[in-house]
Amino acid sequence: MFTASEIAEVTGGRLIGADVTVTGVSTDTRTIEKGMLFVAVRGESFDGNDFIDAAAEKGASAVISDREEGAGSHSVTVILVRDSRAAQLALARHHRMKFPLNLVGVTGSVGKTSTKDMVFAVLSSQFNTLKTEGNFNNDIGLPRTLFRLNESYGAAVIEMGMSDLGEISVLSGAAVPDICIITNIGWCHIENLKTRENILRAKLEILDGASESAPLILNGDDEFLKNVDIPGRRIVKYGRSEGCDVRAENIVQNADGQEFALLYRGKSYGAKLPVVGEHHVMNALAAFAAGIEAGMSPEEIVPAFMRYEASGMRQRVEKRGDITVILDCYNASPTSMESSLSVLGGMSVPGRKCAVLGDMLELGEMSAQLHAGVADYIMKNADCAFLYGAEMAHCRERLERAGFEVHHSTDKAALTAELLEWLRPGDAVLFKGSRGMRMEEIAEKVK
Repeated sequence: MFTASEIAEVTGGRLIGADVTVTGVSTDTRTIEKGMLFVAVRGESFDGNDFIDAAAEKGASAVISDREEGAGSHSVTVILVRDSRAAQLALARHHRMKFPLNLVGVTGSVGKTSTKDMVFAVLSSQFNTLKTEGNFNNDIGLPRTLFRLNESYGAAVIEMGMSDLGEISVLSGAAVPDICIITNIGWCHIENLKTRENILRAKLEILDGASESAPLILNGDDEFLKNVDIPGRRIVKYGRSEGCDVRAENIVQNADGQEFALLYRGKSYGAKLPVVGEHHVMNALAAFAAGIEAGMSPEEIVPAFMRYEASGMRQRVEKRGDITVILDCYNASPTSMESSLSVLGGMSVPGRKCAVLGDMLELGEMSAQLHAGVADYIMKNADCAFLYGAEMAHCRERLERAGFEVHHSTDKAALTAELLEWLRPGDAVLFKGSRGMRMEEIAEKVK
């Protein structure tokens, strides 16, 4: 995969020891195998440099380290660098540039993963396609994905996340996207970035590593993205609004998913999706645009929508006996709450519809207002709400003033007991909240 001298040249590091060849890369000693490169990164509560000898014992052939003290005392080749995280990103970029393929970069406040999965469904119908697994979308996870590239791949879909300015710029610099997608500008990370204008700036950093010819695919319905105009940059917009390059009309949900008319260059294409929720139609439009940019035809792209499969705990619909469960416990923001509640509201079930929602975290001084605003989406799409967490008290107050049935607690066990007593056969129930609220712990009690 790499020689130690090659790694030193790419990272600007100093080679200490033999010029060995490594066969793989890992930042975790638990996954180290014989012949691999161990990258000793530092985190908030750990320092990978403390595990260099453990990596050597597991069979690592070389190590990237940013700890000069004792660097020559290890039993393994060391490439000494200024910053191990930056060095790994530089090496990942070096590896990525070996392979001529269509690499799609995806970012946005919400919908990154579901859009990535939809783009993957499209591209993988024609190309062997690599995609970001799980939520490995930061400066540790993204290189992990890029290191998996080899000659067999014709395309890749790489998700890029952030919590502050400058982070996506670094990721884009490593991935070097040929096609860029921004799904929307929401409220996630408003605590750090303070304004949605700053969130827009952060998301547009996806262009920092892209060439001038790389198209930028934007949600033309988003109030911030619809007005983006960058001189010299080709922009493709998707949505329901007039003026979008790729549009959707006549969206109809049914028992098997949904159908809609996809409009592109004066033609209408009948499209189907295996999932409900209008936001998935938007994801499909973004994937269509990416497919076109990758050289596919509309006739190849549209049938590929049915290949879509959701990742992890993201709007996964299950039957638990006679109760329909929508499990969407990975994360939450006002925008994604609205999307998930619209899925619940669009379902046809013989019983009632219940929203079990947890706090949305990292909303800063906007938290009270944004939690209260969720009440409007609940009343539009559900018959009852069970709310968990201190911040959801703001939502409860608005629901109570409207005379809507609501149960609220900061005691998860107590709220779970109330929910189980309330549910009956034929009901549908949505579980959603920020990752830290672990709403799946309530959901797993529904049998």
